[in-house]
Amino acid sequence: MAIQKILVVDDSFTDRFYLTELLVDAGFTVMTAENGEECLEKVAAEAPDLVLMDVVMPGLNGFQATRALSKNPLTAHIPVIMCTGKEQATDRLWALRQGAKDCAIKPVQLDELLNKIRALENGQT
Repeated sequence: MAIQKILVVDDSFTDRFYLTELLVDAGFTVMTAENGEECLEKVAAEAPDLVLMDVVMPGLNGFQATRALSKNPLTAHIPVIMCTGKEQATDRLWALRQGAKDCAIKPVQLDELLNKIRALENGQT
């Protein structure tokens, strides 16, 4: 599965901008959403190949949005990488239980993120 179109979901303008710049420079098409509700709307309308999901957001948080995507038969095939500011095993475990394929620690490093994307493309998660 080739990943070209990525949806970046984060309530922080700075984090959305940072990830968008990294990904566009790496050759991806990037869309953004500010919260979980907007994420679900954009996924339904745009069908991205990958979602990079913040955890802590107002309203529908990243765990809830990821669970909604993974439980919906129309969106369950879209992989989610959770992006969190905390490096805690419990956050990673909870993210995976909600349907995320992987986790990245903020600030996300380009090489690490590209490796995770390549692993998804190669079916290694």
